[in-house]
Amino acid sequence: MSSEADAIVSAIIAKWCTGFGRLDAAALSSLYAKNAFFFGSNPKLYRGRDGVADYFNGLPRWRKPSATFSEVNAEQAGPGLINMGATITFDLAGERPELVVKMSWVIIREDGDWKIVNHHASAKAPLI
Repeated sequence: MSSEADAIVSAIIAKWCTGFGRLDAAALSSLYAKNAFFFGSNPKLYRGRDGVADYFNGLPRWRKPSATFSEVNAEQAGPGLINMGATITFDLAGERPELVVKMSWVIIREDGDWKIVNHHASAKAPLI
């Protein structure tokens, strides 16, 4: 991972985990690009910041959610473009079993800041 891509991705992950820990849809959606595509834990494609906020507002109101990223890989894919892939473990404080997913983001430079323009979560367990 390049040091610049690593620093950018680490900063976004920190903000994302803080927002998820509070289930703060406004804080989380602010991390996404205006025209973001978002595939989360259900089959619906959410679009834009409003769609991202709708997704997070629609989650159950767990008492103490947390997310831990591991196996983070980031690569500068071009000027103003970063690819990121990771594993995320969601701990929902016993309200449901731990959830482990694969996550990929495409991060772009938008209005002078780094924003997630594509978010895709998928099962960690093999599908076939």
